[in-house]
Formats: sequence, C-alpha cells, structure tokens
Amino acid sequence: MTKPESGLRLLVTLSLVGVVFTIGVILVGVWTRLVDAGLGCPDWPGCYGRLVVPDAERALVHSPDMPLESFKAWVEMIHRYVASTLGLLVIALVLLGFRLRRRAGYPWGLSLALLVVILLQGAFGAFTVTLKLWPQVVTLHLLGGLSVMLLFLWLHLRLRRFASGDLTLGGVPAPRRPLTPLWGLAMVLLLLQLALGGWVSSNYAGIACQGFPTCNGQWWPDTDWSEGFHLTQTVGPNYLHGQLHADARTAIHLGHRLGGVALGLGLLLLAWRHWHERRLRPWLGALVGGYAVQLGLGIANVLLWLPLWLALLHTAGAVALVVLMALAVWAWREPVGQDERQQPAEKEWAHA
Repeated sequence: MTKPESGLRLLVTLSLVGVVFTIGVILVGVWTRLVDAGLGCPDWPGCYGRLVVPDAERALVHSPDMPLESFKAWVEMIHRYVASTLGLLVIALVLLGFRLRRRAGYPWGLSLALLVVILLQGAFGAFTVTLKLWPQVVTLHLLGGLSVMLLFLWLHLRLRRFASGDLTLGGVPAPRRPLTPLWGLAMVLLLLQLALGGWVSSNYAGIACQGFPTCNGQWWPDTDWSEGFHLTQTVGPNYLHGQLHADARTAIHLGHRLGGVALGLGLLLLAWRHWHERRLRPWLGALVGGYAVQLGLGIANVLLWLPLWLALLHTAGAVALVVLMALAVWAWREPVGQDERQQPAEKEWAHA
C-alpha cells in the first residue's frame, strides 16, 4: 500500500470514529442536562477559574454566590473534555486531508464545513453556560451536535467512495439522483421534530402532559401557545428547571406530540412511495421501524415520569433516526445502474 493510500485509509477510519464519538458526546451532554449539571460550573471554559474542578474553598472564593456541587461540576467538565477531544479530531481530519484537497472528488469543502460547525458548536457550548441555559441556545446546541454527527457521517461516506475510486460510471461522472419534494418533506419534518424535542427538554416540559394518549386527562387541555413558543424570551434569568408556566409547557409538549404524528405520516408516505426499490427497502423499513421504537420510548417516558435511563434512550433514538435518514438519502442519491434505469416503473418513481 502506498503512503497516499495509507493516509486515505486513516482518514476513512477517523471519520467513522468521529461519528461514534459524536454520538457519545451528544449523550453525555444530554446526561449533563438530565442530572441538572448544565450550570455545574458557572464559568467557561474553566470551572471556577480552573481547568479541573477545584475544592469547595477555592470555588467559594471564585464565585461566592454559586456554591460548588462537586458531582455536577465534574459531570459538566467531563462533557467539556470529551467535546474538546472531538474538536481535536476534526482538526486532525482537516490537517491530514490538506494534501489531498486538490484531487478530484476529495470532499475538502465538506471537511472545512465540519471544522466551521464544530467551532460554532463550541461557541454555543460557552453561551449555554454564560446565558444560563437560555432555551434557544440549548436547543441550538443540541441541533448543532446532531449536525456535527451528520457531517462526520457524510464525510465518511464521501471518503469511502473516494478511496474506492468509484466516482465514475462508464468513464463519465456518475449522476446523483436529486432529492424529490417528498424526501425534502420527510427531512424537514424530522428536523422540526428534533427541534421540538430540544425545546421540550430545554423548557422542562417532558412531563407537562401526564398520561397517554390524552394529556392531563383531556384530548385538548388548556394551553398557552404564544408563551410556549415565544422565541424572544428575556436573556438573563437562570433557566435551570425552566421559567414557563404550566399551560405554556403543556403547549410545548403537545406540539412535540403533534410533530411526532406528522413525522410518522411523512415516513410512512415516503416508504410507501419508494418501497418498490429493492436497495431502498432496507433503509426505509429501518426508518419506519426506528420511528416506531422512538414513539414507544416517548410514550414510556410520559407514563413512567421521565426516568433518566429512558430519557437517554429517547435521545439515542433521535440520533438513530438522523443516521437512518442520512443513509436512506445516500442510498437514494447513489447512481442508478443500467438495469434499474431500464425499468419503466423506476423511471416513473424517480421523477415523482
């Protein structure tokens, strides 16, 4: 194996490591929130002015109004350590890929996009602390983590294709199928549901609706939609445990349920429309199956009053849906073989 091939193999491996590591960082971040450790350290990037959690006496000198809770401080710092390691991994990918940036087909632009997003994600991590868990920032921080994971995954797939040399069909660039409106709708619904899930978590509305399928014993309980989705909340109060009243939180929770219904219908329609394509069928089946599991986890969280382990599983389910959607999109956009292009039904669906 030549040196360039060896370096390329390393890039492929590191990008896959990045996918797995990012999932771990996301789950550690969610665990940090679930144990109320988001403000375990009142400053950033250190903790009470230090790179490791200090003792209670030094912490008191630094922040007299924020007594040290050692467990929460360590949880927060562990999250920062693993997130920083992820940033170093992105930098390594960019540096290792620099000499390949001019080769046709190498995803250099995607590597740079990943670097920009990971830097923005670090900034949102700082704002999460300095703005005292402002729900807008917390939700964007979650979406940013999912974006980093998605970029790692897409980079891995692009690097694998580049390493295999499978960039052309018959000596000409292989055409990629464009996304149809139905694929776009499914992705938008998934993004919306992820944002709603983050909004539920950041406003502590996970058990605002008790019971299922009804909410607080009613099919349509008292809600305050304007306050629940008021995106210009005041910056400054400590948002630990939330600031919204019960009706506003109920509206948020109910919105997440309705978003789940819309997502489910969108995925079912997508699967029905493209089920005839054999290479898509496994991914579409996995998407619908993953959604069903995620729905069950959401219901269980409500009925069991949001236990920590089940809330983490629900987040893991959301991550899995993002991965499955990305892989399904990748499979859809892959060039269609000659035998497939000759099938009339395939032509009809591809242009839908």
